[in-house]
Amino acid sequence: MHSTLDFWHAAVAFAAAFLAGAINSVAGGGTLVSFPALIWLGLNSVTANATSTVAIWPGSVGSLWGYRREMGSAEPRMYALVAPSLVGGISGALLLRWTPSATFDRLVPFLILFATLLFMAQEPVQRTLKTAHAEQHRSTRWLVGAMLFQLAVAVYGGYFGAGIGILMLAALSIIGLTDIHQMNGLKVLFGMSINGVASLYFVWARMVYWPYVILMAVAAIAGGYGGAGAARRMGRTAVRRIVIGIGFGMALSLFIWK
Repeated sequence: MHSTLDFWHAAVAFAAAFLAGAINSVAGGGTLVSFPALIWLGLNSVTANATSTVAIWPGSVGSLWGYRREMGSAEPRMYALVAPSLVGGISGALLLRWTPSATFDRLVPFLILFATLLFMAQEPVQRTLKTAHAEQHRSTRWLVGAMLFQLAVAVYGGYFGAGIGILMLAALSIIGLTDIHQMNGLKVLFGMSINGVASLYFVWARMVYWPYVILMAVAAIAGGYGGAGAARRMGRTAVRRIVIGIGFGMALSLFIWK
């Protein structure tokens, strides 16, 4: 692709990232908008995935700041899950680098469909986690199990990323957390770790398309702050339905298109 963008491509990329930032601030799932948009704009699937990951990452900083109160009361052992997040994130990024573009193209519709199904499962899983028995899960054995599970989640996250939020909530439930707001804050921290280390690798390996990265990073931050108000007025349920509809629509179109 050319190193400069025409107005149409820039406008679509900005709008997709703005929407992704707004969605992430309310319900999560913004990658289901930004990643397919980049494919439709002409990037190959591997470059689109890497570019989307790097571009959307800055928007997560504001989300983490929003959970600073809940994070302040988190047990120190919770931060042990940062280690497998970093190891898995870089492992998944390396796996993406080694995956031929043609192979990843065939996987993309299935990955988007899988992520959409995970996103659909978020609400019932969260309701279950609120009523889970916590005390019996606070042993070292449960913590080790959660770290191994988080490692697997992080590999998937570094490789593709969409839908990792619900998997990380499951990991936190394994070690007995029941405060869903604190769990969401930790989820954001671990997601930042996974995507942050993957983003560093993608940049180092020159896997991203910089004109889109810079434009979309600005848009994602703006969407996280400005677009969140409109998304909240629509309501969490409406936003979730929109994301699910977009996810299924994009998966279907990519199944047909490929």
